[in-house]
Amino acid sequence: MASPDDRRYSDSHEWHKAEGEIVTIGLTKFAIDQLTDVTYVEMQEAGSEIEAGGAVGEVESVKTTSDVYSVVGGEVVEVNEAAAENPALLNEDCYGAGWLVKIKATDLSGLEGLMDAASYDESYAS
Repeated sequence: MASPDDRRYSDSHEWHKAEGEIVTIGLTKFAIDQLTDVTYVEMQEAGSEIEAGGAVGEVESVKTTSDVYSVVGGEVVEVNEAAAENPALLNEDCYGAGWLVKIKATDLSGLEGLMDAASYDESYAS
């Protein structure tokens, strides 16, 4: 599965999709495949302030617990409650229904250092 072209990708396997000042964050298919079955999702609450490079939450799987990071700072404006209630959404649709958090970014410049889909897939696609 090729990574969607409408977002940017980090070395820590988060995707960031900017729509104006709102940045949606989720985990890539590569990350999900490494984690295997995601069993628990916990994100910062709406209204929380996040620093660029900071953790926005964590996901647990049968293998490990992993922090989820944001390259942009700002305010958490929405958390995917459906993913928290049904972590299997990440395994089923990590680029769609399995998104994790939306941040109203104070500075989008962090996105500039991320990979595009082609570069990410070249480095990590299986």
